[in-house]
Amino acid sequence: MNLVSRLLITGAIAVLSACSDPKAEPAAAAAPAKPAPPAHYAMEDFAHVRKLDAHVHVNVMSPAFLEQAREDGFELMSINVDYPDFPKLADQRAAALAQLKAEPARLHWATTFSMQGFGKPGWADKINAALAADAAQGAKAVKIWKNVGMLEKYRGKLIMLDDPAISPVADQVQKLGLTLIGHLGEPHNCWLPLEQMTTDNDREYFANHPQYHMYLHPELPGYEDQIKARDNFVAAHPQLRFVGAHLGSLEYDVDRIAAFLDRFPNANVDMAARMSQVQYQSVRDYEKVRHFFVEYQDRLLYGTDLTLNPDELATDANGAEFKRSAHDFWTRDWRYLATDESQRVEIIKADVRGLALPREVIDKVYYANARRAFALD
Repeated sequence: MNLVSRLLITGAIAVLSACSDPKAEPAAAAAPAKPAPPAHYAMEDFAHVRKLDAHVHVNVMSPAFLEQAREDGFELMSINVDYPDFPKLADQRAAALAQLKAEPARLHWATTFSMQGFGKPGWADKINAALAADAAQGAKAVKIWKNVGMLEKYRGKLIMLDDPAISPVADQVQKLGLTLIGHLGEPHNCWLPLEQMTTDNDREYFANHPQYHMYLHPELPGYEDQIKARDNFVAAHPQLRFVGAHLGSLEYDVDRIAAFLDRFPNANVDMAARMSQVQYQSVRDYEKVRHFFVEYQDRLLYGTDLTLNPDELATDANGAEFKRSAHDFWTRDWRYLATDESQRVEIIKADVRGLALPREVIDKVYYANARRAFALD
């Protein structure tokens, strides 16, 4: 063997010896896998999760509502309503357009229409022209209110939602690519005496608004009459995107809400001003209510009915009190829907355990469903 060969063999042995040296440093251990996030959110997640309150009324030029929404991570659907306790429709519209211009990525707008002149020639044409103009100004939805079915009359009879004369307006809403938000009828409590109502907020509202307390007006259409007229209307317009405001006035029974959503695939419901009725049920059957939210996670829209009118700013000029109230309202709802924490809910006089809905459910209920229902993407 020549010298070069011996040197090559000696070098190879040295390399192999070094590789097998027990004193050699071991290879670096693989980094441990990151732990999976918790199955549900916590209170500290509240401000950082994208959210959209699908039912509010920003009826002022003040930036207070939008400022609090920005701080708490909300987009807003501000809804105009033909409601006597609200500013005139023209003023509501002006406020919505001003807020939309100020922050178009955060503020979305639903227009509405008046029933004045219903039954006269050209009523639907006039309404439809106004809706087209509002759509051109950025409206994403149209609100129809409970005055249809409860207050407005034609030739001495209440106008119900399934009246054929309303159909051309529904057709226009669909043609414009808008969503119809329907507040038809009232909560089931409305047909009960005050002392039998299940929540204090209903008890207070109907005590202060006896004209809408149907228990006092047995001559008017009953609860099931209102629901039937609404269902007839939705069935007659199967391609129209429909959001049943206030859990579709079926708030007292999650089984009935489920049946409505099963029957009408074009419909969704928002939770505005009806969380306490849901909590009333979950105190009595927690698993049933939680299962409902999981089962219908694609059809439920978070909403509050938070409202800021000009008269409220008369004693709260910069909106500080409203901001505190809105933040408290939003965080209470988050605690109930997103976490497993318990809280005292005075309007049903009960301690209420949070539903701790899965993160993916919260993401839909609080954001994705509203973006889809109002075609915001």
